[in-house]
Amino acid sequence: MNPARTPLTSALLIAIAPLAAHAADSADNSADPRKATDLDKVQVRGSWFAPSSPKFTADLLDTPKSVSIVSEKLIQQTGATSLQDALRMVPGITFGAGEGGNPTGDRPFIRGFDSQSNIFVDGLRDVGSQTREIFDLEQVEVVKGPSSAYGGRDSGGGSLNLVSKTPKLKNETSVSMGAGTDSYARGTVDSNYVLGDGIAARLNLMKHQSDIAGRDAANVDRWGIAPSIAFGLNSPAQLIVGHYHMETDDLPDAGGFPYSNPFSSGPNVAKNGDGSPLVPDRNNYYGLKDRDFQRTRADISTIDASYDFGDHKLRNIARLGNTSNDYLWTQPDDSKGNPNLYGTLWRRTNARAVDLKNFTDQLSLTGSFTTGSLKHSYSTGVEYSDEKMTRGTYQMTPGTNNPLTGSTACPTTGPATGYNCTDFNNPNPNDPWSANQIVYRSNKALDVRQTTKTKSVYAFDTIEFNAQWSVNLGLRYDDYSTEQVTPVLGKAPTVFNNDNDFVNYQAGVVFKPVSNGSIYLSYGTSSTPPGMDGGDGSDGINAANADLKPQETKNLELGTKWDLFDNRLNLTAALFHTELNNARVVIDNGTTQNAGKKVIDGFELGFTGQLTDAWSIYGGYTYLDSELKDNGFTCSVSSRTGCPAPGVWIPSPNNGNQFPNTAKHSANLWTTYSFPFGLTLGAGATYSDKQYGDAANLKWIPSYTRWDAMASYAIQENISLQLNVQNLSDKVYFTKAYASHYASIAPGRSATLALNVTF
Repeated sequence: MNPARTPLTSALLIAIAPLAAHAADSADNSADPRKATDLDKVQVRGSWFAPSSPKFTADLLDTPKSVSIVSEKLIQQTGATSLQDALRMVPGITFGAGEGGNPTGDRPFIRGFDSQSNIFVDGLRDVGSQTREIFDLEQVEVVKGPSSAYGGRDSGGGSLNLVSKTPKLKNETSVSMGAGTDSYARGTVDSNYVLGDGIAARLNLMKHQSDIAGRDAANVDRWGIAPSIAFGLNSPAQLIVGHYHMETDDLPDAGGFPYSNPFSSGPNVAKNGDGSPLVPDRNNYYGLKDRDFQRTRADISTIDASYDFGDHKLRNIARLGNTSNDYLWTQPDDSKGNPNLYGTLWRRTNARAVDLKNFTDQLSLTGSFTTGSLKHSYSTGVEYSDEKMTRGTYQMTPGTNNPLTGSTACPTTGPATGYNCTDFNNPNPNDPWSANQIVYRSNKALDVRQTTKTKSVYAFDTIEFNAQWSVNLGLRYDDYSTEQVTPVLGKAPTVFNNDNDFVNYQAGVVFKPVSNGSIYLSYGTSSTPPGMDGGDGSDGINAANADLKPQETKNLELGTKWDLFDNRLNLTAALFHTELNNARVVIDNGTTQNAGKKVIDGFELGFTGQLTDAWSIYGGYTYLDSELKDNGFTCSVSSRTGCPAPGVWIPSPNNGNQFPNTAKHSANLWTTYSFPFGLTLGAGATYSDKQYGDAANLKWIPSYTRWDAMASYAIQENISLQLNVQNLSDKVYFTKAYASHYASIAPGRSATLALNVTF
């Protein structure tokens, strides 16, 4: 992309001009004295304000990278209770659905790329499919664009870093107790105590249960505890030890509704659909209370030791994690066209039983020094990780086929079908399905096993030439090895492995026309090796890709960042061009090779600020123009394997299509206003454009705008009530589009009231 020739570049430069002029005026007035009491009132959490990772070797104002931060305050104001709730505040992020092979859990798409395996906690990769909570989080950091220089293997769109709460030298306890519609009940405790000289302990507790608003039967039930203790908080040598435990036991609502299949021939033509979801009634739940479940567990222990010696800091952080994700849930299947043909639905099951253990250790050295007239701020380190996954499933006897047809076709419903077929318009989740079925865990001796080991070394340096110019450089080397073993009863196991090493880098130049503004140009890369998911995600290793090189993504970005109105308002804007030039696709001989190409051009705008002591805002807009430039070849005769005669390999008809799970336009806004008598009112909106579920762009979910509202009242300084209304207009919309069978519907309107006490 030539930035100078795009309309978006012109718009960006037009936007920069008045900002620079205002910034210059602010700089001229910066000598005016201000009272310290006025400064103390400013509590801005900027969209690039406080990154936790030491790999950011400059303030985010001077970092040539797009980074969005969702603060703890924003999470609390919006009533978020999960990672997905928190990420609604970041435009440009959509969510993918799960199935059996692709697990159900957090699956964010950042700038059009699946980032399920790009989630970190305190800078260390958080492996394993989970539905993550926020009760132990200080903030969520979203690094956009290829990020392998920062964290190693990466899908190309960006990564998430979840920042945990840690002890501090302050006695403080916060308690929140909430109740609401749809049987909502939630309680959290965040308690910090100073135990001695430089010693403090912190305990976070959470219990949550609720039904799903606007949906029959489905519910969530979870609890968590996160204790930690710190030594030497007032000394150069520090040690922080913590553990995180969470369990869930849900009746999952992962499915929603099937698509209206766009049949092209045969007896279904008269009932041809347009590819959008079929919704006879939003409340309809096609699962079964006496069968469906999702139970997860996470146990993660961390030891963080550091020593600060002047301008340099040595740190070692080690983590031992053990997570599991077990589920069996009903997917509303449309593969036989039952809803259109008969007004029925086949209750297809998706099942998974995964355990994942991992050990990660990161040793780093950070600091600053000068060489002549150049100022350096650096971060360098080594990492080692060892991930071990075992994956089984849940099986049923006699099974889920319709016994009347011997297949998944459902001309009728009821007991004679084993309740595997249900009425599409009026399903009954209380059907006694299990009376004639046995559900059992698959033979653990036949579980798929995957081991992934990575050894890495990295270095970052921000070199400041003068007050106006600096460069940011980052380099990382990864030695990656993964092996998957699938036991076969009575035979030798099937083994796939991939051993690769790859180098990635991040480079950018920053120009500061004034001290509170920057303009940058950056270039970054990422590598996506086969088996990227460690055996528990959406990018697995198999016979077709085991011998291939990593996919390589590159990103060119032109952006600007500004602190305005004495740091009360922070603005960011960026243009970017991202290319994946060796995507894994099927070529004209039927093999999978690194031969495809995907391109995305985009623009994003972000803003956050405390415009006055009473008025705060947060929001942004993202435009993503995605294209499958070269999606390989396909057989001219429909076939799952090979290309049988008389078929021939032809260029993919999906060439030129939009990326799946990618909204062309997305935006969000959240604003609050505090009145002098203790009342705070807040409101926000989230917009997402139409998204396709598949590369063929035949199945899709429509655009939507969701509205939320909040009101809180301070009864006294340390006691407040907070009312949140989610999906204020009770909008019927979808948040996830699976590639083939179904789309996930969003909750309806809900209201919660929380009593918050600090002491």
